[in-house]
Amino acid sequence: MASSFPSAAELVAGARRLFGHVFGEEAPLTAACAPGRVNLIGEHTDYNRGFVLPMALPLVTVVVGGQTSGPNVTVVTLSEDADEPRRVDFCLPSDGSPLPPGLPSWANYVKGVIQHYRAYLFHALCVPVSCCASAPPVPGFRAVIASSVPLGGGLSSSASLEVAFYTFLQQLKPDDGDKVSTALACQKAEHTHAAVPCGIMDQFVSVFGREGHALLIDCRSLESTLVPLADPSLVILITNSNVKHSLTGSEYPTRRRQCEEAASTLGKDSLRDATIKDLEEARGRVSDVTYRRARHVIEEIERTVRAAEALKRGAYREFGELMVESHNSLRDLYEVSCRELDELVSAAMEVQGVFGSRMTGGGFGGCTVTLLQADAIDRTIVHIKERYRGTPTFYVTTPSEGARALSLH
Repeated sequence: MASSFPSAAELVAGARRLFGHVFGEEAPLTAACAPGRVNLIGEHTDYNRGFVLPMALPLVTVVVGGQTSGPNVTVVTLSEDADEPRRVDFCLPSDGSPLPPGLPSWANYVKGVIQHYRAYLFHALCVPVSCCASAPPVPGFRAVIASSVPLGGGLSSSASLEVAFYTFLQQLKPDDGDKVSTALACQKAEHTHAAVPCGIMDQFVSVFGREGHALLIDCRSLESTLVPLADPSLVILITNSNVKHSLTGSEYPTRRRQCEEAASTLGKDSLRDATIKDLEEARGRVSDVTYRRARHVIEEIERTVRAAEALKRGAYREFGELMVESHNSLRDLYEVSCRELDELVSAAMEVQGVFGSRMTGGGFGGCTVTLLQADAIDRTIVHIKERYRGTPTFYVTTPSEGARALSLH
C-alpha cells in the first residue's frame, strides 16, 4: 500500500541510459549518491545551534558523469512535470572568479556546490588565482541527475542534491577534506546560491547517515551521536501531504530572524543558551510573536535530548508523546504547520499501534513522520486515506547510509 521507490542502483541505471541518449558518447565514468532525510524530532532548532534527531533515508539523489577536456559544464536532469530532460550549460570561470547564480533556478544548487568546492580546493591546495587558467581546481564535466527524493516534501531534496554533487566532484578532483567540511560547504551553497538561510542538519545527516541509526546532532559543536533504530518491530512511516512548499522567500527566513532577535534580547549568542526562565523574565521586552517563537525553540531543544534518550532505552511510547508535543508546538507556537499536516497527524494518532506522529521539515506542507508498530502499518495507511481530505503518498522507511561513491562496474 505504501509507494515503492527506485533503489540507488536503479537510479544509476536510468541515469546512465539518459547520459548515453543525451550525449551519444561513452558511458559515464563516475557516480555518487546522497540521501534525503526525515527529522524525527528537533524542528527549527538547527539554526538556533540546538539539537536535532534526523535519519538518512533510502530515498537518494544520484549523479553520474565524467570529466571533459575544457571548462564547460553540462548538467541534465529529469523533471517531475516534463517528459523531456532539463538541461543547463555553463562555463567555469578560468580566473577564479565566483560562479554566480542565475536561471534555471534548480541549477543554482549545482553552481553553489561547484563554487564552494572550488573555493575549498583553492584554499586547501594553495592554488594561486593566476594559475587557474592552466590548472583549474575543478575540471569541466558532463553529468546526469536522477532522484527519488520528492521535491518540496520536507525530506530535503536540496541537501540530497548538494551532497550528491559534492561527492561526485570529489571523484573528479579528489580532496583531502573531512566529512564536516563537506556538510559545511554544501550548507554554504544553499545560503549563497539558493538564498535559503538553512541550518546544518540536512547536509550533515546526508553526509553522516548510518544504516540502522538515527543521528543526534549538536548543531553548535557539530558533534553527533548514533542512536540505534533497528528494532524489527518498529517502522517509520512518512506521509507526504502532497502540499508543495518553497522555503525561499517564505516564512523560513522570517522565523530565523525572529529567533535571532529573541536571542539578542536575552543577551545570548543563540537560543541554545537560553532557558524558559530567561524567556519569562524577558517577556515584557519581547513581542508576543517573538516570545512564542523562542519558547518553541527552547522547549524543542530540551525535547529532542529527552527523545534521544528515550529511543536509546526503547521507550517508544515516551518518544511518541514527545513527537506529538513537538507537532503541537510547531502548530501553535512556531506556526509552521497547516490544515493538511494537522489532519495527517490526528488521523495517525487515532490508530492502535501508533506511538507518535508529527510534521517534519520546514513546514507549510510537505510530510509527517510517524513511529509505529510494524504490524500496524496497513491499518494506519487505510485510516489516514479515509480521514485525509487529499491524496497522500506513503513511504515505509528505515535509517540508511549517507553519501557515498558508487561503482559503475
